[in-house]
Amino acid sequence: MPLEQIYPDGLRRPPTYAPAVRVTGGRTVYLAGHTPVDIDGNTVGEGDFGAQARQVYENLRITLAALGGDFSNLARMTTYVVDYTTENRAELGTARSAAMGDSRAASTLLGVAALATPGWLIEIEAIAVFD
Repeated sequence: MPLEQIYPDGLRRPPTYAPAVRVTGGRTVYLAGHTPVDIDGNTVGEGDFGAQARQVYENLRITLAALGGDFSNLARMTTYVVDYTTENRAELGTARSAAMGDSRAASTLLGVAALATPGWLIEIEAIAVFD
């Protein structure tokens, strides 16, 4: 695997992400923002952040599987949350851990005013690396 998680001495070791990920070789794939929609384009979990987060991670899983990989191939993730709260963070952590297990990408979490479609509460874009 061309990914190496870096945990520098002197920094807190985060439980759900790596502070840095070194990529050596492999091929890089940029994943567009994944949103809480089902295969028919319907928003899943209207008003339910946890349900939407689970759907986004499922959509990421499907995309990674189609590329021949899984969450361990993620080098970088950016998560956008509408009207971010600490409650969102707890629900996000639960959904993320359930989907990703021990996989740790370098990550950023941003609170935003809105996303492309009203009713969407979360969107995640990512960069994956494959052998």
